[in-house]
Amino acid sequence: MTEERKYWLDTMIQIVDPVLSAAAEERLHRDMPCECRVEDEKEVEVRRRFTHLEAVGRTLDGISAWLACENLTGEEERLRQKYAELSRRTVVNTTNPSSPDFVNFSEGRQPLVDAAFYAHGLLRAKKVLLDPLSEEEKDRLAACMIKTTKIKSGFNNFYMFLAVIETLLYVLGYPYDKNHIDSALHFHELWYKGDGMYGDGEEFCMNYYNSFVIQPMYYDVARIMGPTDPDWKVLVARVPDRAKRYAGILERLISPEGTFPAMGRSLAYRFGAMQHLAQMAYQHNLPEEVTPMQVRCALTSIIHNMMRPGTFDENGWLKIGWCGAQKEIGEVYISTGSLYLCSTVFLPLGLAEEDSFWSGPYTEWTNKRQWGGGVCCIDEARHEKNHQTIYDHDEYVAKGGH
Repeated sequence: MTEERKYWLDTMIQIVDPVLSAAAEERLHRDMPCECRVEDEKEVEVRRRFTHLEAVGRTLDGISAWLACENLTGEEERLRQKYAELSRRTVVNTTNPSSPDFVNFSEGRQPLVDAAFYAHGLLRAKKVLLDPLSEEEKDRLAACMIKTTKIKSGFNNFYMFLAVIETLLYVLGYPYDKNHIDSALHFHELWYKGDGMYGDGEEFCMNYYNSFVIQPMYYDVARIMGPTDPDWKVLVARVPDRAKRYAGILERLISPEGTFPAMGRSLAYRFGAMQHLAQMAYQHNLPEEVTPMQVRCALTSIIHNMMRPGTFDENGWLKIGWCGAQKEIGEVYISTGSLYLCSTVFLPLGLAEEDSFWSGPYTEWTNKRQWGGGVCCIDEARHEKNHQTIYDHDEYVAKGGH
């Protein structure tokens, strides 16, 4: 194991271990704190209804690629097997109504969000987390996911949450609602703003939700579900190229010092803002001018910079903050469980040690190279002609679309 890979692995385990160990041993509700920006006890009680599903769903989403990594050896393989078992027990306990760690999949709107992160993690690690489950355990899991599909979606990225959950039901072999997938794909096509970026609904917001949610989930829904329907196959044809362009934009946002702009909401997700860049490295869909090695070096620098004193409480649970503990940065919907979306930056641990992402030499990323007087690379926007005509809206409505 290279020094960098060991650093990534040690940091990821430091983050996810409290969640998985507690949930696997049915003590998550007992041991996990619920930190909120607002001290009001009534508000804390509201967030406590959701924070456990948030922690589990986001943790599984982040660790999933590494759990699915094959041909590991030695200490890393021993750790992978250990955390695969903890993760499976976490899935079983949190979807079992008889367990003290059964989590809320149905009350309020927040469970739709985090059931989707949960589902995304299971899709990323199907062989490890889904296939070993008994039929009874799969039935309980599916029943929990079906509950969340009854939650009303917002007219925004929430459509993608529904699509990911329905995709999991499809993969599990359970009945699923094609309209939820159809709506997510159709509306995100309409909300495409150009140059590799989607609006969060009709409006474009300068934040990291293209990376937190939209692009990673869209990419995998398109990959899995696109081939199952001729209309969807046409609709998602441009998704990989758009995803590639947005990965290039994220890489160019990383400064020579290994920082990136603190802009938009949900900044308490820390380096989870780089999930999409991490995923495109993991799935070998980076722009031609961006090498896997420079992504590794850039993300390593970011992780180093954000892992400050105060990141964890005395028991190892994440604290609200951007760099360290900065409680004031948490929006009203942020609690302890929310913070575990940061774990998605570790997706490239799903690549084998021999992959060039890990085995290649140190490589300066774009801004480090160019601000250092090195070779410059021209940046070009990605243009599409009449992208919305790829799927005619009137034809969609005539077919019964929503």
